[in-house]
Amino acid sequence: MAKSKSKSGVTILLLGLIIGAVIYVYTSSAFERDAVKVTMNSNGYWNLKKPLNISLTDESGIKSYKLILKSATSETVLEYEQFIDAKQLLNLEVKPPRSAFSLKENELSLILELQDASSWNFLSGNSSREEFKFIIDKKRPQSSILSNSYKITKGGSALVIFKVLDDNLKEIYIESDKDKRFTPQSFYKDGYYISLLAWPITNKTFKATIVAKDHAGNISKTNIPLYLKQKNYRVSNITLSDKFLKGKIADLAEEFIETQGLTDSIEQFKIINEDVRAKNEKLIHELSSKTDERLISNFKINKMYPLKNAKVVANFGDHRKYFYKKEKVSESYHLGLDLASNAMASIKPQNAGEVVYSDYNGLYGNMPMIHHGLGLYTLYGHCSSVNVNEDEHTDAKANIANTGKSGYAMGDHLHFGVLVQGIEVRPQEWMDEKWIKLNITDIIKNAKDIMNKN
Repeated sequence: MAKSKSKSGVTILLLGLIIGAVIYVYTSSAFERDAVKVTMNSNGYWNLKKPLNISLTDESGIKSYKLILKSATSETVLEYEQFIDAKQLLNLEVKPPRSAFSLKENELSLILELQDASSWNFLSGNSSREEFKFIIDKKRPQSSILSNSYKITKGGSALVIFKVLDDNLKEIYIESDKDKRFTPQSFYKDGYYISLLAWPITNKTFKATIVAKDHAGNISKTNIPLYLKQKNYRVSNITLSDKFLKGKIADLAEEFIETQGLTDSIEQFKIINEDVRAKNEKLIHELSSKTDERLISNFKINKMYPLKNAKVVANFGDHRKYFYKKEKVSESYHLGLDLASNAMASIKPQNAGEVVYSDYNGLYGNMPMIHHGLGLYTLYGHCSSVNVNEDEHTDAKANIANTGKSGYAMGDHLHFGVLVQGIEVRPQEWMDEKWIKLNITDIIKNAKDIMNKN
């Protein structure tokens, strides 16, 4: 009986040891069963210029790896490494061999054969094979300009039409100064693009470059040849009166959150003229930065004059410097054209468009904004009443609003603004029939003539 109990105890002990061993094998990191994890940031394209960055990670450590470059006609071992001390993390930089540049195939595969240091699989570890396929693209996008405005004036606009060819095209934009980008729109036929440009009045110079990128990382840059015409804008030194500060500014200060609780008139004015203005203009820039991605066949624009028999009472681009008791307290730019005629006069734009905003906007008061296409926007500030709603279409010569003195306005007038992709430009150009013909109509006609011959 004792002998039977002894055998039973041994059996239980052995069973316990077996169970313990099994648990250890299945829970110990030394026996982990996961293959080496491979991470590579790639979109499936390779220009054979920039190396591929690959990250290898494994809990038990990487024992060996082999990199093979495979084409339809050949295989090349790029790297083969075995480690005495297993590595838990490896960052590989894969450069193509020189022979790859002479390959005519437009597809390659990168194969990774991996072995980790796990004791799993009877101490042989986990082995794996990863294959990544790439479209090989070594050519930069081809871009050429068909037609563009001869010149651009500081604070003004221009137009360019160009062609870009690339089978793997990713993005196209026009790069300007201070990281400003203009988004072109597909035009007339596939592969052709059109874009308005704008030179901000606060920039001393202007340069525009067409940038085309493909999925493989190839980039082409084409400079747009524009003659730069400098223009000096008026600088106005304005003395603030106590009557103005205690009147109009005090009234506005009650309206804005930024000036609540402030009693100092100069501080109120400074915040209204700078902070509130910046907030209002940020909204305007955001609204007017949007463009349409659809292909367009034409862009026709009539000269703009939204207020009949109006007199210009303030010019675009005025640099206003404000003084109180001979001390400068603030400054700003007037980025529109102020027009005045009769009180509450009808505002009738000569061009149809989509209403993108129809609400109150701080210093600009009641302010409808219209998109006329191609990133060209007009805004109408200080209105007494507005007759259009956001997201609706408005016809040319429709009475969209009436002049007034809402917002930061001392008298009944219209603040008329024109913007190109978020940049305020000279309304005078768009009110000039000759300028429109030379810089818009003729440019489009010339480009179409070239496109129709091809």
